[in-house]
Amino acid sequence: MNHALLVAPILVPLCSLLLAIILRRHLLAVRVLSLTGTALLLAVGLVLVWQAAQGVVLSGQVGDWQAPFGISLVIDRLSAVMIAISALVALVTLLYGVAKDNDSKIGRDFHLFIQGLLTGICGAFITADIFNLYVWFEVLLIASFALMALGGGSRRLAGSMTYVALNLFATLIFLLSAGLVYGASGTLNMGELAVIMRSGEAPPGVTPALLLMLLSFAIKAALFPVFGWLPATYHVALTAVSAMFAGLLTKVGVYALIRLVTLLWPEYGLPHQLLLWVACATMLVGVLGAAAQTEVRRILSFHIVSQVGYMILGLALATPLALAGAVFYLIHHIVVKANLFFIGGLAARICGSERLADMGGLYKRMPWLALLFAIPALSLAGIPPLSGFWAKFLLVKASLDAAAWWAAGIALLTGVFTLLSMNKIWNEAFLKPHPGGEEALQTVTGIRAAWLGMSALALLTVLIGLGAGPLIDYAVAAAAQLADPQAYLQPFTGAGGT
Repeated sequence: MNHALLVAPILVPLCSLLLAIILRRHLLAVRVLSLTGTALLLAVGLVLVWQAAQGVVLSGQVGDWQAPFGISLVIDRLSAVMIAISALVALVTLLYGVAKDNDSKIGRDFHLFIQGLLTGICGAFITADIFNLYVWFEVLLIASFALMALGGGSRRLAGSMTYVALNLFATLIFLLSAGLVYGASGTLNMGELAVIMRSGEAPPGVTPALLLMLLSFAIKAALFPVFGWLPATYHVALTAVSAMFAGLLTKVGVYALIRLVTLLWPEYGLPHQLLLWVACATMLVGVLGAAAQTEVRRILSFHIVSQVGYMILGLALATPLALAGAVFYLIHHIVVKANLFFIGGLAARICGSERLADMGGLYKRMPWLALLFAIPALSLAGIPPLSGFWAKFLLVKASLDAAAWWAAGIALLTGVFTLLSMNKIWNEAFLKPHPGGEEALQTVTGIRAAWLGMSALALLTVLIGLGAGPLIDYAVAAAAQLADPQAYLQPFTGAGGT
């Protein structure tokens, strides 16, 4: 049973993809298969979270080849919750995208590529081998390239080219660094590398190669100063696609940073010091960039950059509370940011434009949409008692406990500017009258499934905030596993793991 669960996060979306390819001519069958497969993946994720909450860590070797020769797979608390929350966002994305299924070609390709993207994302979350991580990054990047260009158009094509160029550059750095790591250490298994690094006797070339690898992850996570590709591309994709990208893609880079840094540098050192400065710069530059934008999804795209800075702040501080805050922030932000993109895209569709100057009148016409926007917007800014308040509270407290007063100040200041950005969208899109009059607002049909998904994510944001205790406890326990990663070290030390 445990072995089946270990590979299920990869096999479920992969099988859904292969069956959908076979049935590609039949849109209804593809849609049902995609929704069913994603719902099954969500069920698998919830089972994994339940097992992880009981202290169970699943680990194994593909093909029974012993590590470090075989490919190691590990599912602990962090990877389990990332699989579950990714499946949830993917399911809402598919429900939202049903409105585009009237275009049969876009509909079929959309469902196929989402399953390919999920396969790569889940593979990246459970692998404990660097080369295998590279492979899963390639899988998700191929799917994301196709999704970015879906629907065509010169604007989308230009954004896709920028997205492809920067991500391929990051991938080349990753591959180069992986080769250097293997040449210096003779292994790419994360557990064996952890043993080498923790022994204090690492070969001279290993540390520089690993730092180069962190640079590739920093690009994928959109950290300062290598973040420019994200706000230049995410806003041009289909709304459903950009929402899933906003919720998940940068988080795969953040996950890789958290996993490798906690494994290879358990004590506070140079990587943490660099990441601390990068995190604070990312928060500030991202939120200030958002303040200068005049389109809804461009504002939200810059806020992805800003909010990633909070997650890296928790990693950089490297205390148990800070790591718990980073885990909590990951979960909160995936839900909130994806929902803001869903709502922002629908608002732009109703108003006929994404430019704030050309929007307005939504509060009067659609008060329910206004409420749905207010919940994740206030949560993103850290207003209590929503999920974002607790996420920021954990990180600010961890900063103060670590005597990083300036980092705490930057985190709080970023929250204030975030609130101002959300208020700008609220005033322009919802409160002020539409420049063309109320009759200029368009009627959008066929979006009942989208309403259901957006409402579910907004409700989850409220529930996380009101009942934060269990999730904080889970995040604290996940941070403890990151600080003491026995599952990764078990094949080499004989400790822990199941």
